[in-house]
Amino acid sequence: MSESRRTKRMIRHHKREKTAASLNMVSLMDIFTILVFFLLVTSSESEALPTPKAIKLPESTAEKMPKQTIVVMVNNKDIRVNGELVMSVKQALNNRSATIRPLSAMLKKYKKREPGKHKNTSKSKKRPVTIMGDKKIPYKLLKKIMLTCAQSDFNNISLAVVKKSATTDDKQGAK
Repeated sequence: MSESRRTKRMIRHHKREKTAASLNMVSLMDIFTILVFFLLVTSSESEALPTPKAIKLPESTAEKMPKQTIVVMVNNKDIRVNGELVMSVKQALNNRSATIRPLSAMLKKYKKREPGKHKNTSKSKKRPVTIMGDKKIPYKLLKKIMLTCAQSDFNNISLAVVKKSATTDDKQGAK
C-alpha cells in the first residue's frame, strides 16, 4: 500500500518539528520553597505534651493548645516531674500528710532554676504546671498532687486530657 502525497508530507513535517520537552525549574523551585515554609510554620504552632505509654489520659472537649510548662506525670506505679522519678504511688497514698513532700522538694528545685523574673509577688503566684494523670488514678492522689503544687507556688494548674474527636461527640449525641 502506497502512501499518499499528503501522508508523506505530514511525516516529513513531524520529523522536522521534533523538540524535546522542557520543564521550567524556576516555578517548580518556588512551589517547593512555599511548601517548606508552610510546613515549618504549621509544625511550630502545634505544641504537644509528652505522651508516655503508661498513662491513658481522660477525654475532654478542650479548646486551648497546651503550653510548655513543668509536667507532673502520674500513672498507677509512680509520680514523675519532667520524666524524673519523685516517688511511687503507693508511698504517696500511704502517707497521711495532705501534701507530698518529695514532690514539693522537686517543684521547689524547678522554681529555683527559673530566671529572676518573678520578683513581683503577684507574678510569682502564676507559675504554670501541667498534671498528666492516668484516668484511673484515685481522686485522693490527684487532690494531694494539686495541693502540693499549689503550696509550692505553682498555682496555675492545668490537667492534660485527650481531645475528643468529632465522631465520638456525634455517637454520644445519637444515644
